[in-house]
Amino acid sequence: MCTGRVDLAFILRAFSNGMDGVFIGGCWPGECHYITEGNYIALSNMHLGRKLLVHMGVNPERLRLEWVSASEGIRFAEVMNDFSKKVKELGPLGKGEGIDENGLKLKFEAVNNLIPYIKLVERERLRVPFKSEEECNKFFTSDEVDRLFQELIGDKLEMSQIMALLRERPLSTGEISEILGVEPSEVSSQLNSSARQGLVDFDESQMRFFPA
Repeated sequence: MCTGRVDLAFILRAFSNGMDGVFIGGCWPGECHYITEGNYIALSNMHLGRKLLVHMGVNPERLRLEWVSASEGIRFAEVMNDFSKKVKELGPLGKGEGIDENGLKLKFEAVNNLIPYIKLVERERLRVPFKSEEECNKFFTSDEVDRLFQELIGDKLEMSQIMALLRERPLSTGEISEILGVEPSEVSSQLNSSARQGLVDFDESQMRFFPA
């Protein structure tokens, strides 16, 4: 299967199901068997997936992409041994980052709910016809992409996490901040914006927010 068919949803589903690491192996750039140049699509999804993991507090090295041709059996074995060693060093998903099981489940639930939107953003704002791996890497590590990610995806991901929490029980700004590890000012800003949109309400008697 072409690596271009490795959907971002597949990667996140693997982590959601408890996998400690995800490895993607594909043809070398310039050697794709299809006119779509699927390996560049895979490279873009890897960068985007890593940005999502960082935003959730998960070590991005748990997701790895390597180019390995069918004739490179020895290289494939070396790469897989190295990746396996790295994942063992990182420890179990969540525990290695100091995120409890419920908190980790919440974060992946939030990002999975946004997958259709994230894929739309990738297609409309982040998909560029690259001519080299270096060009793709430079693009995804640029300040402009970081700004777009935070503006178009990061803020919505934070609100998705907050809404997932509030569906469980009413919470105060401080409680949400402590659970998510986000500054209270950021939580307050998200809640105020959501309140104006009619997504959340505030119970003055309990001093807590709940879904509208």
